[in-house]
Amino acid sequence: MSTEQPHPLAGILLTGGASRRMGVTKASMVIHGMSLAARTAALLAAMADPVIEIGPGYSGLEARMEQTPGEGPLVAVAAGADALAEAGWHGPALVLACDLPLLTAAALDLIGRWPGDGGAVPVVAGRPQPLCARWSTEDLADARRLAGEGQRSLRGLPRAVPGSVIDERAWGSVCGADVFADVDAPADLARLGLGV
Repeated sequence: MSTEQPHPLAGILLTGGASRRMGVTKASMVIHGMSLAARTAALLAAMADPVIEIGPGYSGLEARMEQTPGEGPLVAVAAGADALAEAGWHGPALVLACDLPLLTAAALDLIGRWPGDGGAVPVVAGRPQPLCARWSTEDLADARRLAGEGQRSLRGLPRAVPGSVIDERAWGSVCGADVFADVDAPADLARLGLGV
């Protein structure tokens, strides 16, 4: 693990998903004695400041709702960027979905300390993980602009710029791929050995 000091970071925790496939609100699901939202909030708060929840308030963090909830993660990230800007923050932020039950402090530390001041996006089996990533100041501005223009897709955000991709060669020495696994349905919990 790097001994380089991390860049100052804010944090945005997303807890507002509908959880239709899971059948219960994922943010409030208790695994190993702690709700997913509270667990992820604790990991995020240990690495970033300020930290805000975008959602109904499941995590214990200061919480804000999007102007129009339910429009997807791009709108939620934009709402988080708006809230951070209102608080005077204009730097990069760690962006996390709350449904990452195996996320570790070591993996989050790797993302936060990734060299450079741009984004840092883990890639697992060829797929970027934008909801477990460091978003640059420019990425957050793009999210705000695109959401304001009516876009709802995360495609292309955060930007894949040289040096921003964290592939298995880097994260594989710190954690396994399951650390980045989200849970959308009961079968996902069972696959990760977390069956309820």
